[in-house]
Amino acid sequence: MLNQPTRRRFITSVAGTTAAVAAASLFSSEETGAQELEAPHRQRAVLRSVKWGMIEIDGSVLDKFELCKELGYDGMELISPTEITAEEIREASEATSMPIHGLVDMKHWQIRLSSPDPQVRDNGRQILDRAIADAKTFGGDSVLLVPGKVGGDDETHDHVWNRSIAEIRKSIPVAARLGVRILIENVWNGFCETPDQLKDYIDEINSPWVGVYFDIGNAQKFAPSEQWIKTLGARIVKLDIKDWGIENGFCKIGEGDVDWKAVNEALAEIGFSGWSTAEVQGGDRERLADIAQRMERVLE
Repeated sequence: MLNQPTRRRFITSVAGTTAAVAAASLFSSEETGAQELEAPHRQRAVLRSVKWGMIEIDGSVLDKFELCKELGYDGMELISPTEITAEEIREASEATSMPIHGLVDMKHWQIRLSSPDPQVRDNGRQILDRAIADAKTFGGDSVLLVPGKVGGDDETHDHVWNRSIAEIRKSIPVAARLGVRILIENVWNGFCETPDQLKDYIDEINSPWVGVYFDIGNAQKFAPSEQWIKTLGARIVKLDIKDWGIENGFCKIGEGDVDWKAVNEALAEIGFSGWSTAEVQGGDRERLADIAQRMERVLE
């Protein structure tokens, strides 16, 4: 088992490498034929995308890739399971020079790794393994996972903690073999509602293949988002971008209580460089353009 400092160095190194590789694939116009982007866009430390389900336009997979590129996004995040073929994904990615940075396990809420039923947990773990394989096939390097949900006497915080860790550990060899990280998202599931709890949860798993997909808006309800960032440090591999406020709940990016200046300072303090993905209400071209502009304003 790797010790904690080694695990942290690994995650930091891979996160930086991922951003560099993605940037290279985006900006190497000589090989891909893609037009070079403006210098500020090339130099982003925080790359940007949206959730696949937010792209609410008619058209093909390629049409959606082309729209996101036109609006200034750097890459794509897909889902698993999906009916989209690997061929469609590869063709769209190559045609637009838009990399797929990762996938979301879309079954983790219903088929939970924290279920009191061992068969359900095993099924959830198999779905996670499939998502890891899909990420590799599509060219991504991560799977976003919600590890469970606190839901009563038969699914307490301790149950979610212990059951999910047991199942995640079974998937770590698959993740290591394929080079895909399992990233735990902080959500409103009654689990790890403080930065220290989430830090300890990741540290107990103690694997370089498991990190945090940190949701900035979700965290704000429980403690300032920048506090979470400083506590979690290099455990954070990717970011979900949304906003939340006491008065207006989930809202447009930049209109809630998140202190984006402090968030940017905290991200710089931990040396974050990598992918961010908007997770808000999607829509048509106009709506996705507004989201891109808002991300541009709040992320330094």
